[in-house]
Formats: sequence, C-alpha cells, structure tokens
Amino acid sequence: MQQVPYGSVDRDKPLIRLPFTRLAVITVCLPLLGLIACIVLALLYHYNDATYTHCQVPNYLPSISAAISLTPERYIWRFSIGLHSAPRFLVAAAYLSFYRGRFSKRLMEQLLSGLTFLLALSENVGLLLLTYVSSNETYSVHKSGFVLFIGSSLVHMLCTCKLWSLIAKYSLSAEEMMSYRQKFRLFLFNGFFCLLAAYFYKRHNTYCETGKTFLFITNVENCCAALYFCGNRDHFFKFH
Repeated sequence: MQQVPYGSVDRDKPLIRLPFTRLAVITVCLPLLGLIACIVLALLYHYNDATYTHCQVPNYLPSISAAISLTPERYIWRFSIGLHSAPRFLVAAAYLSFYRGRFSKRLMEQLLSGLTFLLALSENVGLLLLTYVSSNETYSVHKSGFVLFIGSSLVHMLCTCKLWSLIAKYSLSAEEMMSYRQKFRLFLFNGFFCLLAAYFYKRHNTYCETGKTFLFITNVENCCAALYFCGNRDHFFKFH
C-alpha cells in the first residue's frame, strides 16, 4: 500500500466524482422504482392482505399504504426512501441559496424563500415518518405523517410557483420561464388529484362500495405519487 505524505496534493484530491445530473436521476428513480416493486410484489404474493379494507368489501388493487406495510415490501420502500431523502435536504438548501441570490434586496421574497425551505424540510420529514411507521404498526402516526407530507407538499409547490412567477417576471431566460410553467402545471395536476383522492376516500369510508370506489382511490393515490416524483425531477435538474 502506497503511503501518501500528509498535506500532499494527492491527499486533497476527490476520491469519487458524481455529476449532479446523475445523482438527480438516481434519486428520483429510487422511490418510483421502489413503489412499482412494492405494488407488484403485493399483487403477486400478498393480494388478500394488500386489498383488505375495514368494511370487508372486495377490492382490485392495493393502496400505497397497504403495499408498503407488508414484508418484504416495507424494507424495499424504506431503503428507497432512505436513499432518496438525504439528497432532497441538500436540494432544499440549494434552492434557499438560489432564492437568496435572486432576492438579495427584497425582504418579503426572502421571507417567502425561508418559508419554502421550511416546507421542503417538513415535506421530507412527513415522507420519512409515513415510510418508517407503517399503517399496521401505529396508524395515527402514519396518518399524521401522510397529512404532513401532503399538506407540506401542496403548500411548498404553491410557494415555489409564487417565487418562480416573480423570477419569470423579471427574467428573460427561456429556460427559467419553461421551469416556471412546468412547476405551475404540476401544482395544478397534483392539487386536482389530491382533492379527487380525498373525495373518493370519504365516499369509500361512508358507503363502502364494492371495489369500484376503492379502485378509483388507488389510481388517484398512485397518480399523486407519480406527479410528486416528477416534480422532484424538475427540482433536481434545475441544478445540473
């Protein structure tokens, strides 16, 4: 083994170089692939457990909460989200620095930037909470994590759209204008599907309709997750 003198130039060289774009792709794909794997495994090996409901009516597809609460699905999901979450904290800090540079002399925008940063942290904490506390372990904690995650995600997207509307107003960059439009579209789609999911969830709990309503709940819930991860993709690629 070759010894390197302390303080030499070689000692200060980076051991690994990982482009941010590649990190973005890996980070965004992990939870999406993990989610698909959990749903497929739940359908193949735990169909009855994954589609069980409190009112005992037949279902066709499992919800995300049901799919990630089984074994080994829960470990796949936790592994994916664990690796996914750490870079998201870094991206939240990177966005805060970006906003401060853009609005260095505007107090209200600085405060909104800080609120957006806190919402990003809250969103990530909610995701970790609902991931590591499954619905069949401590339902109240899992539910609180889900509400925190969804609420923080929507408000965070709203604040982000507001900040980017101000950037687009004073910027002539075509790339930044396109980024703002993508964020706004994702916010509208995500908000619509979340409201639709809440409606079908309430209807299912009230009427316990056989299969039909819960199938809609599952599809809408999965669409919300897909849209959320697509939104993260836009965040990561801003800093490529």
